[in-house]
Amino acid sequence: MTQPFQLSLAPRQLTQTINPWSWRFGDFSLLTVNLGQSRNPAIEARVLDEVGSYGRQIGRISEALLVLVDWAEKQPDGPSSPAFQILRDQVAHVALIKKAVEAEAAG
Repeated sequence: MTQPFQLSLAPRQLTQTINPWSWRFGDFSLLTVNLGQSRNPAIEARVLDEVGSYGRQIGRISEALLVLVDWAEKQPDGPSSPAFQILRDQVAHVALIKKAVEAEAAG
């Protein structure tokens, strides 16, 4: 018995790969950053996806810490440490880098 003629207007598999590199080649890339072993990579990946990158998290912590440092230094007999100025310098340096990169991107 012969099979009837079938015309397929769509492929058998109706899927679309959004990021073909991750599906076909795994971790293949020109540059791979490995920050070490994580006790729970699933949690780390979810935090990075839902909360923010390491840089964003560190930036927010730095901003909050600067508020606390400024408050502490204004208190009578408040603490003083060279680390406070080092933190301020680092946060200012990051701000300069961000400004320079944004200016380069703007043209």
